[in-house]
Amino acid sequence: MAWPLRMFESSRIYFVTVRCFQGRLLLRPSKRTNEVLGGVLARAARFYGVEVFAFVFASNHVHLLVRAPNGNLSKFMQFLLGNVARKVGWMTGWRGSFWERRFAAHPVLDDGALLERLHYILAHGVKEGLVRRCRSWPGLSCLRMLLRDRRRSFPWYCWTRRWGARTRSEGSERFHERWADQEHLSLAVLPAWTDLSRSRRARLILGMVAAIEHQWQRVYDRVLGKKRLLAQHPQHRPVRPERSPGPRCHCSRSHDRLQYLELYGSYTERFSSASEKWRAGDLSAEFPLNAVRPFLWPLVLQRAA
Repeated sequence: MAWPLRMFESSRIYFVTVRCFQGRLLLRPSKRTNEVLGGVLARAARFYGVEVFAFVFASNHVHLLVRAPNGNLSKFMQFLLGNVARKVGWMTGWRGSFWERRFAAHPVLDDGALLERLHYILAHGVKEGLVRRCRSWPGLSCLRMLLRDRRRSFPWYCWTRRWGARTRSEGSERFHERWADQEHLSLAVLPAWTDLSRSRRARLILGMVAAIEHQWQRVYDRVLGKKRLLAQHPQHRPVRPERSPGPRCHCSRSHDRLQYLELYGSYTERFSSASEKWRAGDLSAEFPLNAVRPFLWPLVLQRAA
């Protein structure tokens, strides 16, 4: 079965999810892992001009709430996932595929759905019964930035400069401060909250956190705890990692959902029609805006020329 077509619109906010290979705990929190993840995310956001609204790095998957005004969400994710795989993969001693499959990105169509997705991100760690409080999650998340300061600095370890130095000195270690540049990550404000003061937004976040903790403390009598969480081996493979089919979009109103599905259906029809002509050698075929054209074999290109 083929992957569903991507339809990325530069004006929309997307809820992005990607899971580690076989659900392994390759992103298990540690001080160094959090530094590396933050540095890669900050650099990717700066390079590609992507707005980051919220994020959380769980032990075996990632959630992002982002918008790419330049229409380059795929390039942003390619940079982010590729660098995480190289750097964190080296730290954990993992060889081969780091991510299970391509990332899933679903548009969030209205303010109600945006707040629900933010609630979902903040609940990580608590809703799985790993920690009792949202602030106790030792992995990298946006909670601290939402409550205190929306800007945070992380080190970006430039392995290209390390390789160019060709040195075996003390500073040749891959994560030595000699190779570190400071990257700054700032959170964008949700559209529904742009007119609110910082203190008002912080109070709303605290209300979400209190509701999350109250909801899940009635579900779990005991939690794994931070100490046991950090002691897990990063290459551990859960017996049955949870999986659920992703929706085509996130929306709180059925009318908007149906409208989006009609738009997506029209997009796929136009893409399929253009793709058929393109594969036959008609290079003038018109694809929908921001669509990625299918690969053409050299023989087809030669015939078209």
